[in-house]
Amino acid sequence: MHLTPFHVALQVRDIPEARHFYKTVLGCSEGRSDAQWIDFNLYGHQLVCHLNPSLGPQGQIASHKNAVDAHSVPVPHCGVVLEMEDWTMLAQRLKEQGLKFIVDPYIRFAGQAGEQATLFFMDPSGNALEFKAFKDIAAQLFAT
Repeated sequence: MHLTPFHVALQVRDIPEARHFYKTVLGCSEGRSDAQWIDFNLYGHQLVCHLNPSLGPQGQIASHKNAVDAHSVPVPHCGVVLEMEDWTMLAQRLKEQGLKFIVDPYIRFAGQAGEQATLFFMDPSGNALEFKAFKDIAAQLFAT
């Protein structure tokens, strides 16, 4: 099956703040935008940030957490599966930006089926994001 880009829409408390975070911190290029929304190219996928003024100045979206591999993983969350080299470069970029991680970059399920590099953080509006990578995506992504 040929993979096609996904589209995901997130709510944000402030469009200029989201623009700064996704462009400057994550390095996404900007697509179309309006006063109420903005498109980003997130590793070839379409991420749209929609303004939700009811989030208010704190903007933290409530999330549930589940224990996974001895870490507290926020739910819901979204992100991208990257090639290992791209994940390593992203992890380094985020560290250099001084980003606070929810789950620091590490290898999850080491030595097991589905071994993966992962990291979690929140955007300024409280959207939880995960980026992960596998040594062999095709063989490991759905390994049991």
